[in-house]
Amino acid sequence: MFIDEAEILVKGGHGGAGRVSFFANRKGPSGGNGGRGGDVYAEVDANITQLKKFLEISKYIGENGGPGGQNKRTGLNGRDLVIKVPVNTTIIDKKTGSEIILNEKNPKTLLAKGGKGGLGNESFKTSTNRTPKSAELGDDTPQLNYKLLLKLIADYGLIGLPNAGKSSLLNVLTKANVKTAAYPFTTLEPNLGVFNGKVLADVPGLIEGAATGRGLGIKFLKHIEKVELLLHCIAVDSLDVEKDYKTVINELQSYSKILIDKKSMILLTKIDLANKELIEKKTAILKIYNRNILPISIYDVNSLDKLKKIITSV
Repeated sequence: MFIDEAEILVKGGHGGAGRVSFFANRKGPSGGNGGRGGDVYAEVDANITQLKKFLEISKYIGENGGPGGQNKRTGLNGRDLVIKVPVNTTIIDKKTGSEIILNEKNPKTLLAKGGKGGLGNESFKTSTNRTPKSAELGDDTPQLNYKLLLKLIADYGLIGLPNAGKSSLLNVLTKANVKTAAYPFTTLEPNLGVFNGKVLADVPGLIEGAATGRGLGIKFLKHIEKVELLLHCIAVDSLDVEKDYKTVINELQSYSKILIDKKSMILLTKIDLANKELIEKKTAILKIYNRNILPISIYDVNSLDKLKKIITSV
């Protein structure tokens, strides 16, 4: 299953303890300072495509700093920990609400700072106290809670009810090899394909009430918030294309005004299953809502060519 949300606990490494020691014959303190604890970073990795691994491992801690040594030797610094995340991961601090998006232009961010190492007894020597017998423990660090959100980046979004032909179109246009079948919810996660340098996202089908938690599609609408064009698929063999259109539009509106304001067009799909008169009738009904309508079939080369021109021109 495609995982696009996760929560993680992050903690910087504990600072190393300072040391209490003396030179031979107690000629003075020689305890060194502890090393600093390791920091924790998040960094993008183009080879990672989802957040599934964070369900298996959800706690990340930097390495602790080493203790101070004799002869004023400072302890080893703890190694930093780098957490790899997919490109376009949004990281939200659950306490402050602050968020940052990691991508190619901003590939790395600090999540937790390691603790400072404690001072050894050599650091406490004064003119009145030549043999201090105390040292500091290293600094502990707070545990931080982050939420990770992954938003896929696509130029076009294929939306519509289940079994409206979205995945079949994606396959034909991009060779994405998405599973298709003549029953609802074949698509259980968003799928991506590339045509002529443009990325198309096939979102699981929406149903009435999706915005209140029914079905699957509403969970994935965040992945098409930044597309340039919405391709609204409606099957020509539907008993009520007007209802189909309104159902999806109502769910988009319930989810986000951003999607309602997107440039869109209707793809009247599966026209190989209808005669010319039925296609014209269904097209006329939908023109009331969107003047940009393209009757299309995966088996009709001319209609596919028209869609390809639209994709390459926007």
